[in-house]
Amino acid sequence: MKKNPFRIVLSWVALLLTASIAYWNSLEPLQKSPNFLKNIFSSEVVVRKIIDGDTIELNNGQRVRYIGIDCPESKRKTSSGWVDVGDPYSKESVRMNEELVSGKKVRLEFDVQKKDKYNRLLAYCFVKVRGQDVLVQAQMLKEGLAYLYTAPPNIKYIDALVAALNEAKQNRRGVWSKDLTVLSNEAVQFLGQRKLIEGQIKRVRKNDRVIRLMMEGLEIIIFKKDLELFTREGIDPAEFYDQKKVRVFGLIKEYKGKTEIILSNPWQIEIF
Repeated sequence: MKKNPFRIVLSWVALLLTASIAYWNSLEPLQKSPNFLKNIFSSEVVVRKIIDGDTIELNNGQRVRYIGIDCPESKRKTSSGWVDVGDPYSKESVRMNEELVSGKKVRLEFDVQKKDKYNRLLAYCFVKVRGQDVLVQAQMLKEGLAYLYTAPPNIKYIDALVAALNEAKQNRRGVWSKDLTVLSNEAVQFLGQRKLIEGQIKRVRKNDRVIRLMMEGLEIIIFKKDLELFTREGIDPAEFYDQKKVRVFGLIKEYKGKTEIILSNPWQIEIF
């Protein structure tokens, strides 16, 4: 029996339509949004507003949080609401972000995670400076106006960001121009501040979720999800740092009556 060419064509069209619908439905909600399509399929987007040193708003209203850095803050959200903290160089970091991207066309590049819990896009931001693509995060780090703040799985540009950070530290720029060193038993006096803590690891506790490196007056917390960067450097924190004198950099917090710093990167801790 001779097949009807028209029916064959209709069958192929139906098959392709079904496959297209299945693919579209498999995409993440972000990918199905108009903002996502606009950001991905436009070579450039325009920055409408600077929120702070590491957050911008695009001309389509979407907010973008820079991957890989955390800038000094003038205010910080706590369990009791927003409080003034006045981190050194907080105003300078905002000013530099404005100079780099405010009102300009930028190119956004994504990593594994596309959004954070606040529904902000997570992206690397590139801007043209004298005809060259400049990674905004690296430039902020290089000038000492941001801290490295990156963890798996968003580590695409980790090497470039670490290099920029080291340049700022070596040249004592921005936040690194001040002496941030305190002893571990003094850490409780600096809650909510970023400091370089010196002390000895006295004990180590480890389970399937977290590693705790215990100093006098301070616990260093490394979550299992953040171990990838340590492993990449051949470091097992539970063994490598035990009984060693270390310097550890981070934000000092209090949790359940204990003073702690959470580590997500090996650059935050060094043996001396």
